[in-house]
Amino acid sequence: MVFLDIQMPGLTGIELAARLCTGPKPPRVVFTTAYEHYTLQAFEHAAFDYLLKPIGLERLQRTVDRLKQALPTPVPAADALQALLRQIGVGTPAPLQWIRAAHGQETRLISIDEVIYFQSNDKYTSVFLADGESLIRTPLSKLKEQLDPQRFWQIHRGVIVAAKHVAGTRTDFRGRLLVRLKGREEQLVVSRNYVELFRQM
Repeated sequence: MVFLDIQMPGLTGIELAARLCTGPKPPRVVFTTAYEHYTLQAFEHAAFDYLLKPIGLERLQRTVDRLKQALPTPVPAADALQALLRQIGVGTPAPLQWIRAAHGQETRLISIDEVIYFQSNDKYTSVFLADGESLIRTPLSKLKEQLDPQRFWQIHRGVIVAAKHVAGTRTDFRGRLLVRLKGREEQLVVSRNYVELFRQM
């Protein structure tokens, strides 16, 4: 697997690709260039892909994915590039910002900043806000994948709480850890699987 620019010192990318492809195990060549008119030449030299500059990160991600699928065994260079793309956020959807929720007979558009906590409710999820409760059709397990883990903490299999609304914790007479919320009376039970989160605070 080789990424080549068209314009390079000495040999051009096209010329270098022509030499590389004459060997017994020719690499898969991806051209990266600002020039569209070399496309035909590039594919005449068995180009795997042709990326026009400026290269979008999503476009680069698709090329890397195709390369990995085309290779019979994982290649360290491809894995390293994939890791770099993950590190800079390519392929990772942006955290959820808005929620459409049923509120009585109305559908309400709720900013994620308004949410105090989410609670599983059969096949639905209850969204608790300062001014009441709304219902969304997304299961909590799916919702978790769309939330920023720095802002929303799962404290129970059925509860995710907004970190900024956590006032503290206490232990009840049964030995359970409870989360106290700012300006609210209810307290949320922390299951054993998530107790460690609060011990590190």
